[in-house]
Amino acid sequence: MEAIHTRLINLVALCSEYCAALENSAELEKEDFINALLGYLPRIYFEFHDIDAGESTSLEEWGFGLSDHLDEMQYETVRMQLAVVFGEDDTYLETFEKDMKYSDTPIATTISENLADIYQPLYNFVAEVRESEGDHLEEAFRVCKDAFKDYWSQTLCNVLRAVNALHNS
Repeated sequence: MEAIHTRLINLVALCSEYCAALENSAELEKEDFINALLGYLPRIYFEFHDIDAGESTSLEEWGFGLSDHLDEMQYETVRMQLAVVFGEDDTYLETFEKDMKYSDTPIATTISENLADIYQPLYNFVAEVRESEGDHLEEAFRVCKDAFKDYWSQTLCNVLRAVNALHNS
């Protein structure tokens, strides 16, 4: 269990770095920011996919859930800042949208919104761990991992593809 705890602490640090990178994205050259994302996104995906913190007690029994530490204004600030950083390269075609198979027209999305959508659960995860001084580490991870499975893992894969295409263009 000690190894899992150490990995979770390292994951909190990684998520914190990702959040800080997005918050400070305007201070970096676009190419440097893209390179940073290509370092963070695969590692975040791997850790959330690979770490199993166990489920001895259901979170519903505890009544545990992540608080919304991130407010809408902060989310929008990060998203808009990212939109400026990516500029005309912000929009890309979404191929895994559920409605895509029924659509005659392509469905577009933005790198900025997808990165901000990943930022939100990671920010809440890091904030919960910090505010609880680590006491809610495993519970916060489990809630964030559930959201990862249900939603943002696909978002991460999609935006990684778009960021990789920018890197290689």
